[in-house]
Amino acid sequence: MLVWTGFLISILLLLVIGRKSIWLGLIISAFTLGIFNLTFSQVLSIFIHTISEPSILLLALAVGIMPIIGGALSDSGLIRELIQSLNMRSKTFLFAAPAFMGMLTMPGGALLSAPVIANVGKGASKADYAAINVWFRHILVMIYPLAGLLATTKMAGLDLYTEVLYLLPAFLLLILLGYMFILRPINDNSLLSGTHNSGKILRPIVAVMVAPIIHLSGKLIFPEIMQEIPLMIGVLISLVLSFKFGKLPLKKLKPITIKMRPWRFFLLIVGMFIFLNVFRETGSSDAIASIAFNQTFLIVCIGFFLGFVTGRVQVPVSIMLPIYYASFSLKAITPLVFAVMYFAVFIGYILSPIHPCVSVTLEYFKINLKDYYRKVALPGFIALAVVFIISLIFIG
Repeated sequence: MLVWTGFLISILLLLVIGRKSIWLGLIISAFTLGIFNLTFSQVLSIFIHTISEPSILLLALAVGIMPIIGGALSDSGLIRELIQSLNMRSKTFLFAAPAFMGMLTMPGGALLSAPVIANVGKGASKADYAAINVWFRHILVMIYPLAGLLATTKMAGLDLYTEVLYLLPAFLLLILLGYMFILRPINDNSLLSGTHNSGKILRPIVAVMVAPIIHLSGKLIFPEIMQEIPLMIGVLISLVLSFKFGKLPLKKLKPITIKMRPWRFFLLIVGMFIFLNVFRETGSSDAIASIAFNQTFLIVCIGFFLGFVTGRVQVPVSIMLPIYYASFSLKAITPLVFAVMYFAVFIGYILSPIHPCVSVTLEYFKINLKDYYRKVALPGFIALAVVFIISLIFIG
């Protein structure tokens, strides 16, 4: 009973405090969970061990730099120039623009893509634009190596790029469902009349993609070194290129940094690992594991639920991993099981009313949650049903 009480109070605190500050919610929740089950000195030891781990600090620092890259690309006008250089069908643009801009990790990122797609084409309602902005801006995020997968695969002890390959079918499924249920019903065959300019198209794409390319290359060429080292190198080069391509002076670094508040992302990663390490040392995972009667119920149903109630991806995965290990007496998770778990959490995240991108998008387009769900609920639950069936067949 004490274990369950501590866990439920910690999750409640995470949900309440997380609405204002997810990193603070994680740290307070971890401390609360620890105090219910461990001594104060044990909890303190876990905190100190976590924040002194070099790989975690490098990972957190790299993630903290990423929103600055997004801010530089936005403030320099590179994103605006890319859009103005496109000449394509409106429906293609409505898919491509939010998908690319979703890779720019930044607070309130949905507000960057919402005005870009607003009023593009003909025949789309405000609810259509809202569904497009949320659904399609997260498709590439799901498989982009330097987004949610970066920290969660490290937690699971899995290769980041192997997991990207396992998630490709889920990526294609979301594209298909998004097209069938969100884009296809819009009666619009119009074309954008932008002036094609290859340089303006490629510069922001190169700035965004150079980091994962350097990260992967470093892992393959120097497998013996800490993988966060090539990650940091790649992220720093990406930051330099975003300033160089955007012709931004170095003095712009400070105001962009203040605006993007990168310390929130740094502390989020640190908070996630603190919560995970505390959770592992308590009996919470064993208690929760007792209600999981098979793997599919745990990784799909509970995974979806946690994604929905937290409006996050990394936090539910950090909770799910130790529960999974305890449920099935395992010390490791396979790439397939992780991919199914991650996708189920991701669907809950897209549908969550407390997902920040959902709330700011609804506010921007002045529609209510009911109108939003009319567009995304059916494709979302079809995706959940598909992953549930696949899990039953291949995992059990």
